[in-house]
Amino acid sequence: MASFNSISSEKLVRLLGTAKAPVIIDVRDDDDFAADPHLVPGSFHRAHAGVQQWAEHYRGHNVVALCRHGGKLSEGVAAWLRHAGAMAETLEGGIDAWREAELPLVPVASLPNADPSGGSLWVTRSRPKIDRIACPWLIRRFVDPRATFLYVTAAEVEAVGERFGATPFDIEGVFWSHRGEDCTFDTMVKEFRLSFPALEHVARIVRGADTDRHDLEPEAAGLLAVSLGLSRMYSDDLEQLEAGMTLYDALYRWARDATQEKHDWVSHGGKGKRT
Repeated sequence: MASFNSISSEKLVRLLGTAKAPVIIDVRDDDDFAADPHLVPGSFHRAHAGVQQWAEHYRGHNVVALCRHGGKLSEGVAAWLRHAGAMAETLEGGIDAWREAELPLVPVASLPNADPSGGSLWVTRSRPKIDRIACPWLIRRFVDPRATFLYVTAAEVEAVGERFGATPFDIEGVFWSHRGEDCTFDTMVKEFRLSFPALEHVARIVRGADTDRHDLEPEAAGLLAVSLGLSRMYSDDLEQLEAGMTLYDALYRWARDATQEKHDWVSHGGKGKRT
């Protein structure tokens, strides 16, 4: 029987990729984590033994704690988190139930520096348009919600990455970039194993807009237009990124929930013919 303070895999997956997604903390012990080095999308690993020290950090946050089976480790951590003022639940059945439901899992080996604790640092060219906004959205919503992004002069991206320990993306000659007809967003979706149908739909739209192939999806031209508009509205790249987060939140929700919905004057109460 499910606990009152638990959430099913089916309910949690509906929250992924949205601004309302909870903080997801993987508290498996070291042996279980080493035996199955994968993460539920958007989650990060923390040692359950230190929860008394770090629980206070999540006061006021919605949190889901998960372990291998959804038993004592996640139950204990969730209880400590509630004691510290968080709204904490456990994942029913733990990561095993997530896997049994055939939901995507992120390989720890695909994370920059193979660091499962989150807080990754990325660097790319300044004055972003499409990929350099879409990729940070993808990372924050599905991979590492605590990720930091640096926008620098194009010629200095790799040097800044080396000096500051940041992972370069969307420039030539690096791992996280275009491959063949794929754009950087495609590369990330594939490398992080994020095989959500709606996300793959968004990837085709991003590819079409970023590589001038508007034939791939009808929405590609619209994404290009809005992206170029945002780049003119904001002189600060980080402000543009925050605005772009809302744009991609909306695009993902449309791709997941609303692709069959139509809108016209007559069906929404209008009378007569339009001219």
